[in-house]
Amino acid sequence: MIDHVATSDIENLRDGIDAAWEEARRFGLDPFPTHFELVPASIMYEFASYSLPGRFSHWTHGKAFYRQKMQYDLGLSKIYEMVVNTNPSYAFLMDMNSLLQNTFVAAHVFGHTDFFKNNAYFQHTSRRMIDKASIHAERIAKYEFDHGKDEVERFLDAVLSIQEHIDYNLLLQNENTPESENAVTTASTAYDDLWDFDDKAKKAEEEREKRPGKPVKFPEKPEKDLLLFLIRHAPSLEPWQRDVIEIVRNEMLYFIPQMQTKVMNEGWASIWHSRIMRELGNKEVISDSDTVEFAQLHSGVLTPSRTSLNPYYIGYKIFEDIERRWDNPTREEQDRLGRKPGMGRQKIFEVRELDNDVSFLRNYLTEDLVKDLDLYLYKKEGDDWVIAEKNWQKVRDSIVSSMTNFGHPYLVVDNGDYHGNRELYLMHLFEGQELDLGYAEKTLQHVYILWGRPVHLETVFEGKHILMTYDGERNSKSSLEK
Repeated sequence: MIDHVATSDIENLRDGIDAAWEEARRFGLDPFPTHFELVPASIMYEFASYSLPGRFSHWTHGKAFYRQKMQYDLGLSKIYEMVVNTNPSYAFLMDMNSLLQNTFVAAHVFGHTDFFKNNAYFQHTSRRMIDKASIHAERIAKYEFDHGKDEVERFLDAVLSIQEHIDYNLLLQNENTPESENAVTTASTAYDDLWDFDDKAKKAEEEREKRPGKPVKFPEKPEKDLLLFLIRHAPSLEPWQRDVIEIVRNEMLYFIPQMQTKVMNEGWASIWHSRIMRELGNKEVISDSDTVEFAQLHSGVLTPSRTSLNPYYIGYKIFEDIERRWDNPTREEQDRLGRKPGMGRQKIFEVRELDNDVSFLRNYLTEDLVKDLDLYLYKKEGDDWVIAEKNWQKVRDSIVSSMTNFGHPYLVVDNGDYHGNRELYLMHLFEGQELDLGYAEKTLQHVYILWGRPVHLETVFEGKHILMTYDGERNSKSSLEK
């Protein structure tokens, strides 16, 4: 509890949150039970920079904190809330917000916690991640004590440079096949995920050597989950280093559904905060002046950006359009698709349950919406940005493509025994977006720290296939064109 917040203000806020909860339930939302805490701005921005309370320390988290806090201090941006996908969920409200602002935020939070609970892509995430993150932080702190803070930070730098390169689909595939080759071990205690990796790696190598004839390619087919491949097969990692990679991987598996559903999640929360607050105004839980202030806040949240997609705005407009179209289907839609009028509410709840951003945009970003939202593709000519594409399908497909693999390059492990010398060969599945070669060279240096032997990356640059290599001393590039 915040000391300088008056008891009457706390009671009024509690009443406002309770009223918002009742309206959410009345609308048919089914959120997790949600605990709210009032915190000062410094704590809010600390939690936001770490993404989870109690997470392990690293300089990148501090960098994010100071950037966000500076923008807040200068009045450039402001975080109104932070909500954590757990059961029960935890939401943090800023103590400097007004009663109306925090009631509005609570209504928004209930949209999020309903989404966390009911969207299919969140069904495999840990609902105890705050506890797990604290355990992870304790383990990393112990490794810092045992091996030195600089050594652990150097290793974490390397792991975090490729933290996005995991395969969430393995988690889904192994739900019913725990004994499969790629099954991800589930820890039953805090330290059960300290597998005996060295024995497993040696056993796999012995099995490969026993096979007659030409050695089987290793891995037999490309693997997307670079972190899991390193955990299992990196030749020279110590047990604590494998555990650090596993910690980062487990936390990324928790964050991926949020990355997969950013537009949907924010759009869903925005739809319901607007309707909940409207009902609170109709029932005079909030005053007329508060209703006007809320309208201004709501408008600010949904303001389109001139330089990027505003997920709140895009998601809100698509959900609104889906509901309208399923409430009022055309005669052709009724005859050909069997749609019945008045099914809009049911349809948006179905979409909330089954889709992610890629399918959401591909299926429901229509020609009319693209035009209504003024969505175009731009290119730079000299110092000016000009419209390069107005075709709505190309605009939609480009937006969807930018969200594939969360906007990160799609890399796979193609060979873990390149040149027969345990060198690592990575392949960039090129889809039109070139790598930043300077960034890629630095990343290869980090991967070398993890693999312990030369690392190669095949990619496309200026229309030509090239091979980038780091051998432990220098970066080099060579052409693969004949």
